[in-house]
Amino acid sequence: MAKGGLIIRSNIKKIVRELDKDNSVPNVAEEVGRALERKTEEILIEAIKRAKENGRRTLQARDL
Repeated sequence: MAKGGLIIRSNIKKIVRELDKDNSVPNVAEEVGRALERKTEEILIEAIKRAKENGRRTLQARDL
């Protein structure tokens, strides 16, 4: 896992509240932040591979 966090855990509950219009899921478990961090790192690792395979040194949205 990378040093420093990509996911700002204090914002997760706020964003869940915004996305959950009917407020049917008002609570967020601590493990959600860790899981989002892992998933984000997996996505970025795959995107880096695609950029390299395409001979680019710039990570682009299309690599995601």
